[in-house]
Amino acid sequence: MRAQLKLALVVILTGIGAGLGGMLLALLLHMIQHLAYGYGQDALSSHESFLLGVSSASVQRRVAVMALCGVVGGLGWWAVYRWGRPLVSIKQAVGDKAPLMPVKTTLAHALLQIITVALGSPLGREVAPREVGALVASTLSQWARLPVATHRLLVACGAGAGLAAVYNVPLGGAVFVLEVLVGSFTWPAALMALATSAIGASIGWLGLGAEAQYVLPKLPLSASLIAFALICGPLFGIAAHGFVRLTGHARQHAARGWQLPVLALLNFTLIGCVAIYVPQILGNGKGPAQLGFDSELGIGLAALLLVVKLLITSSTLRAGAEGGLLTPGLAIGALLAILLGGLWSLAWPGIPLGAFALIGAAAFLASSMSMPITAIVLIAEFTRIDHDFLVPIILAVVGSVCASRLCEKIKSVPPRIPAIP
Repeated sequence: MRAQLKLALVVILTGIGAGLGGMLLALLLHMIQHLAYGYGQDALSSHESFLLGVSSASVQRRVAVMALCGVVGGLGWWAVYRWGRPLVSIKQAVGDKAPLMPVKTTLAHALLQIITVALGSPLGREVAPREVGALVASTLSQWARLPVATHRLLVACGAGAGLAAVYNVPLGGAVFVLEVLVGSFTWPAALMALATSAIGASIGWLGLGAEAQYVLPKLPLSASLIAFALICGPLFGIAAHGFVRLTGHARQHAARGWQLPVLALLNFTLIGCVAIYVPQILGNGKGPAQLGFDSELGIGLAALLLVVKLLITSSTLRAGAEGGLLTPGLAIGALLAILLGGLWSLAWPGIPLGAFALIGAAAFLASSMSMPITAIVLIAEFTRIDHDFLVPIILAVVGSVCASRLCEKIKSVPPRIPAIP
């Protein structure tokens, strides 16, 4: 009984700690965005669009801020790798060996991600709150002297609670823990994941509010849209497979040593120069995704943003910067869906491009992150869509994941060597 009470206390404290960590990181991100681009400085929790702030900033400011991003990120990560203890990822921390996450190095790594994303890095911000949440859980678990298996589960729950806090996705955070980090379902794990994520999300409301990440117009559901999901779902899976290979190759060859600050400065400055003409590329991709959901992107601009987003995401990883791929993947899926939806509308007009974008975002995210159930739940919580709209989303996700896994299976088959006559 005493052990159960201690575990319950640690679970509650993990949710609170991860929620506070996620909330503070999000507020820091907003503050840096407002200061860097000179908008919405009256409220750190302001929901004024980052895209609007960037578009309103002068072209000289965009280039200068991105150059600063390269200096801060390049020197910061170079210092972390040079003098910090080896980083322990969340996947490693919840693995069989369950190594402890170094406190100072992990915090520095998370802060650098938030700072660079706030300044305009094309990578996602979701890894930082997950790392902080996992670190909180690990510290509490050591204090309570929990068994190794419970320690690993609690660390995973802390990561999910951090995600739930920063994005206001209590169910998505819990499902992420079970599907991605734990990889199995048990009632104790589910209860711990749900509790920590719900507490984390509610703590996040204190500073960030309970707003949806994306505000969607009313999107119609039709037989044509369901047919689009069935036919084009596999195409998103094939594209996601290519995206994973592209970003994986960039990460494997990421700059280290003296090359890191040099390439980071060059990469981010170049992105700033491109942003003179296409300000939508700055940031993790939330802006283009929202424009896509609102049906405010034409096919030509969507194609341009898609190509540029792919290039700068991979180049940023290659330059040695760190960050997540959740929001970038969602944006890329939405942009690709606008192109496919535009072609679809030539034969079956009448569907707003935003409906295609929403389906594509879910399908691409599911395969690129290898989390089909989590992707569906996240999209539902991100956008608060009507329940009926889940039908085409689920169909597209199923087709996408099947195609992606088929591509992986084909890739893993060794080439056949012809017999020597």
